[in-house]
Parts: sequence; C-alpha cells; structure tokens
Amino acid sequence: MDATERFLNACYGRPVDRPPVWIMRQAGRYMSTYQAVRKQHSFLEVCKTPELACKVTMMPIDQLEPDAAILFCDIMVPMEVMGLDLDFRPGPHLEPPVRTMGDVDALKVDGVCDDLGYVYDAIRVIKKTLNDRVPLLGFAGSPFTLACYSVEGSTTRHHHHIKKMMLTQPEVLEALLGKLADVVAEFLGKQIDAGVQGVQLFDTWGGILDEASWRRFSLPFAKRVFEALEDRGVPRIFYIQNGSHLLHSIKEMPCEVLSVDWRQSLSEVRRIVGPKFALQGNLDPALMTTDDATIRAAVKAFFDDLESTQGIVVNLGHGITPDATLPAAQALVNAVKEFGPKAAK
Repeated sequence: MDATERFLNACYGRPVDRPPVWIMRQAGRYMSTYQAVRKQHSFLEVCKTPELACKVTMMPIDQLEPDAAILFCDIMVPMEVMGLDLDFRPGPHLEPPVRTMGDVDALKVDGVCDDLGYVYDAIRVIKKTLNDRVPLLGFAGSPFTLACYSVEGSTTRHHHHIKKMMLTQPEVLEALLGKLADVVAEFLGKQIDAGVQGVQLFDTWGGILDEASWRRFSLPFAKRVFEALEDRGVPRIFYIQNGSHLLHSIKEMPCEVLSVDWRQSLSEVRRIVGPKFALQGNLDPALMTTDDATIRAAVKAFFDDLESTQGIVVNLGHGITPDATLPAAQALVNAVKEFGPKAAK
C-alpha cells in the first residue's frame, strides 16, 4: 500500500496495512537544513517563494519519510491581503488590531484569495516534486483562531481583548468571524484546486473558550468552512488544542478527521465522539526531546491503548517544537512503521 492510499484510507476509516504518520510542523526550526534556509531568507520570504516553500516542504519527506507532506506556509497569510500589516517577531504580529465594527468593515474579502497565488504556485511546484510519493496537505486557520490574532494583534496568554469583545460587542466579533469564514473557505478551495489531497483547519485557540462560547463563536464558522468543501472529494481535518472539554460539541463538525492534543487518550476521544470520525494525534510533542527507547515505548503504548487502529492517523498533539531533535522525529516515524503493521492486524 503506497503512502497516498494509506493516508486517504485512514482518513475515511477504510482498512490500511498500518496507520499513517506525519508530524505537524514537520518542516521547521528543529532541522538544521531549515535553519540554513532561514539564515538567507525571512520566514515570509520562504512562504511567498514557491521554490523555497517546496524546498522546505520536502526536507522532512527526504529525511524522515513520513506518510504525508504538508504545505509550508502560515495560517496568517490571508490576513495580510485582507488589509492588516503582518510581521513575525518571531511570532505573528498584526497591525492595526481589529477591535471595532469600523475595523471589521475595512477588512477586504473580495479578491483576497486571488492575491494569494504564491500559495497555489507552491502547491503545484511541490506536487510536481513529490511525483505522487506521498499526499500533500493544505491548511488554514479556523475563523476563531484568526480572529484571536486579529483582535489581540499578536500571541497572548490571556486573550482579554477578544474575550472582552465576546462579552461587550458580540455582534462585532460575529461580523469578523463571518468575513474570515468566507475567506478561509475560498482559500482552502483554491488549495484543493491547485492539487492538495486533504485540508486541515487549525482551531488552535478554540480551547480557550467554554462550551457555550465555542458553540457560538467557533463551531458555526468552522462548519461554514467545511460545508463549503463538502463536495470537493478530499478529507477535511479539524484540529483543536486544549479541546477535551469540547468533544461533545465537536461531534457536530462536518469533517472526516478530528485531530486532538495529548491531554486525553484517543481511546477516550473515540468513546466520546463515536465511530463517525477518523482520529489524528496525539502524542505529546515533548517526546521529541527524548531518546529512541522512550519514543518507541510511547508509540507501543499508544497502539496498545486502541481497540482498533482503523481510522487512525498518528501525529503529535501539537506542532513539533524548536527544541525537538531530528533523531527523535526519525525515531517516531520508525516506531510507527515498526509497531503499526502488527497493531493493524
């Protein structure tokens, strides 16, 4: 079974020879080859230059041999075209923050995705370079997560600005989320047009909400995105961080795959959400700072906990961190390939 068949079968809950494995942020700062590129080019320059984006996307494919590639880009790039100044310091920074209805009204929607042609060009270059070796995934930020960055202006611990907006100006936030949902849906659709074989929506900050707030300010807008992609013929993956308390509501998401963090076992997630979804995750990223024996034991325990590996995509519960090591990432991929075939039987 080749990697594409393995990955797509897993996403649709069909039989596989073993569960597929890939790593969120598998091309990044933990790799010396990536660091060498970044010494010569800014982060946004890499994102906006198709040949560089391809080069970086291919690094983990060549060095680790996972079962899927993911486009090298960033969830923030649509915000720049919508009218905000985008910089990385090193995290994303947007100016001016969006905090009034006038700010929301000023955001551009029409033509935004047409101005992100470098993303689709990168997909086409990567697809040609991959030559069907593994499937290529596209992605975007969820409307709520993009709203968090837009309202806060940068990464923050408390998210007080967006929570204040929820409490005092919910109509402003809902107007912003509506615009973002339309842009994200079109953006992912154009990625599919360019050739990606699956798409992941990152609700990175959804877990900061209680269930009632998540149902109002995240769920309906993420659903709008996925519903727009319903007939596109590729698996739709929904990722949420810190979302264990939201699983009873996440069951309503119209997607094929739920991707979750490490705070709850996949067997418990399966018990809550039922058999409808494939599950992706959910090893602790801290494993990538350890040794081969520790990683092998964790992967074996991961498989031992599951009643069935059908509909399972192995991944970390969040993106790989800069203090990870390349040998650790290799050990993870190797361990899945070692234990996965036996677990699948």
